[in-house]
Amino acid sequence: MGIQRIESVTYSIDDLDECVRFFDDFGLLLVERTDEHAVLETLTGQTLTLDTAPGDLLPPPVEDGPTLREVVWGVDTAEELDRLVAETARDRPVRLSADGVHHTVDETGFGVGLTLARPRPAPVTPRPANALGNVNRWNAALTEIARVRPLRMCHVALNIRKEGKDEAVAFYTDRLGFRPTDVVEPMGVFMQAPGDDDQHTMLLCHRPDRAGGNHIAYEVPGFDDVIEGGNFMIERGWREARRLGRHTIGSNVFRFLHAPCGGRVEYAADMDRVDDSYETRVHETTPPHHIWALRTNRDQDATSTA
Repeated sequence: MGIQRIESVTYSIDDLDECVRFFDDFGLLLVERTDEHAVLETLTGQTLTLDTAPGDLLPPPVEDGPTLREVVWGVDTAEELDRLVAETARDRPVRLSADGVHHTVDETGFGVGLTLARPRPAPVTPRPANALGNVNRWNAALTEIARVRPLRMCHVALNIRKEGKDEAVAFYTDRLGFRPTDVVEPMGVFMQAPGDDDQHTMLLCHRPDRAGGNHIAYEVPGFDDVIEGGNFMIERGWREARRLGRHTIGSNVFRFLHAPCGGRVEYAADMDRVDDSYETRVHETTPPHHIWALRTNRDQDATSTA
């Protein structure tokens, strides 16, 4: 089948302590730490590497400052991995590292890795919800979520330049097998990896007309995790990038935070799942960013007692 999921991502950073503190608060698990780099992971075993001195297997950064340098994609079989490596090697160098990752670069300059997927089962326990005629929780009151733990990295969004945008997309669709699910002509292309059923695994966004990391989304079990995870991050002093809402494309509930490694991270839950019968939608104009976003007038209403 081919690419199944994001296997790992690497950022080049300035302040290792600050970045580790951020992702620890975010809910990732620290598995390795030196003076120069740290590795954290999701519950399904994907890894995030933070590096103050990146090695020469990474291409030059596409933007100044801390930024995303490489996304490594996990492939289901050795045969498919060999095929994809041969496909990418037709017109660009591919180098194999000791950990079994084949490193190359995409049309924009982002590092791209290919390796065998190593998924790990993770407990998924969304909170049962009650509604008239659909009762799923009896004799049990809810309590707060002690710590939100992301299940997985579910999608990555990259900013690209408008010039050459079609070639940038074609690298992923023609070489690596991604399928466009929503093409937003003024903004970018949402794509699904062949082994994934999320509405999108990747977004190449040409709207800003500059290259750089946009965000990585981390799936959590449910709506409450998105809210409580974001609240915890704010209590810890981190800055929210968007108000709580639900996306139009993908339908997932979201909450974004600015990250000291560059770009943003997103708590995400309840994304659309689509199969091969889902036909690519082409939008001549950009749909609204969200179906809804949290609004309040409480802060402006001094008389409110609610």
